[in-house]
Amino acid sequence: MEAYKNQSFASVIPDVVAKFGNNAALSFVGERPLTYAELGQAIQATIVFMEKLGLQPGDKAVIYSQNMPNWGVMYFAMQCMGVVAVPVLPDFNAFELENVLQHSESKAIFVSESLEYKLSEVKMDFVHTIVRLDSFEILEGDKSINYQPQAKSSNTYHPNPDELSVLLYTSGTTGDSKGVMLSQKNIIYNAYQSGMVQPIEPSDKFLSVLPLSHTYENTIGLILPILNGASVTYLRKPPTPSVLLPALKLVKPEFMLTVPMIIEKVYRNSVLPQIKKKAITRILHGFKPTRKLLYYLAGKKLYQTFGGHLKFFGIGGSKLDGVVEQFLRDAKFPYAIGYGLTETAPLLAGANPQFTRFQAIGPKVVDCEVIINNPDPHTGEGEIWAKGPNVMLGYYKNEERTREVLTEDGWFKTGDLGVFDKDGWLSHKGRLKNMIVGSNGENIYPEEIESVINNFRHVVESIVVEKKGKLVAMVHFNREELEQKVREMRADFSQKVDDKFEELSKKVDVVIEDLSRELQHYVNTRVNKVSRIQMLIPYPEPFQKTATKKIKRYLYF
Repeated sequence: MEAYKNQSFASVIPDVVAKFGNNAALSFVGERPLTYAELGQAIQATIVFMEKLGLQPGDKAVIYSQNMPNWGVMYFAMQCMGVVAVPVLPDFNAFELENVLQHSESKAIFVSESLEYKLSEVKMDFVHTIVRLDSFEILEGDKSINYQPQAKSSNTYHPNPDELSVLLYTSGTTGDSKGVMLSQKNIIYNAYQSGMVQPIEPSDKFLSVLPLSHTYENTIGLILPILNGASVTYLRKPPTPSVLLPALKLVKPEFMLTVPMIIEKVYRNSVLPQIKKKAITRILHGFKPTRKLLYYLAGKKLYQTFGGHLKFFGIGGSKLDGVVEQFLRDAKFPYAIGYGLTETAPLLAGANPQFTRFQAIGPKVVDCEVIINNPDPHTGEGEIWAKGPNVMLGYYKNEERTREVLTEDGWFKTGDLGVFDKDGWLSHKGRLKNMIVGSNGENIYPEEIESVINNFRHVVESIVVEKKGKLVAMVHFNREELEQKVREMRADFSQKVDDKFEELSKKVDVVIEDLSRELQHYVNTRVNKVSRIQMLIPYPEPFQKTATKKIKRYLYF
């Protein structure tokens, strides 16, 4: 794969197709896959289709779709032809989609049938064609044009691997979306860098659960396996337990990419309740040696639940909770941590499951410089900067913002705080913008306080912010769990259980008030003096999140 790192998709894809022709490439769970040979033909047919639509190299076109094999076909066809792909996250609302279309001046939109309903509210000044990606049916435009599966273009395209090829609009946690400009070299080189962290075999199977329009899933969950002859399988429905569990059993994947929230939910909603259900296991859980044994046994069951073949369970997007990570370590579960950003295509550092370290990410990827700029002389902590072939070209139509994050000599300022240990392993401390400076000048990391809060019973998630000089925690409790608890408590005392919404809701509110006081004391006895919270506010709804399930913090300041 090293030979590909400086090439374009137009030269790489034919080589991959020739090398792995009979291998399964892309499929839905339980359905016949596209082979690599068929993928190559589909890419050619899609290039001819785009030519008929009037798209030319340099034009921009939006992919607004749930994950599916045709997503990859469309993406690779655009890259081989030189059309700039503008992948849009499926959870973008009509207003956000309209902004992307206007800002990018996209000429076409390829939309999945499941998202078509959002287009009715969108103004499309530049768009002259709308195509249903599931079937390549033209919804708006010249409907006499047909997709011909056996068509092959008579034109030869030579996209420049150093020029803009993908325009990604981040939803982010810090405010408005930015159009990140990535080149084919950025993406292919980062796939190579990722493969140096964890090698991929042609027999490996990936199960994809994160949106392909996010660069994490795109580069590591699509480009990396395809360049190595592996297969990728998609779900037709969102990855709820009822959809995911049968899929895991059927696919038996070797690779999955997830975000912390997914495995944290598995631990808190499945593993922990099983342990706490019996008195003996509750007692055993209280002692470190027996807790490790319990976790190991739980890990064996969890491994089988995930299909029994996993060798790489990638976790990225935000910091993994320490309690959950300790469970994964004791369980011998093949997890791995990665760190990166959309602007770095994305991976900057990581380790494979054989070499993980507790609450650390891993070494930097090959052929990339990663430094801590202006480190604190006592802690070594500072802003993470990166420089290399995977660093973006800049922000589209935003030179001022580009200059803010890219230095003249090519260093990208990530906005993240980190520290290297003596062995060159990077640890992530939090976002620079999230860091709070205490009254005595001490650095307070909200993410560390939130980690303590989130391990308290009945807590789903939390945010810690500074308001008028005070540390304030907003906490979302699990109301359904508490309602059930109230019913059980009243039944235990032989009291009539009133299920009227108003009555039950009032009782749960009282329980939440008591829990909030207890939680504040719990947290303040477990954090240092400057990180103690002075106010705790129960928050009734789940917090709004990005595609990688990070809370959009800027909405709650």
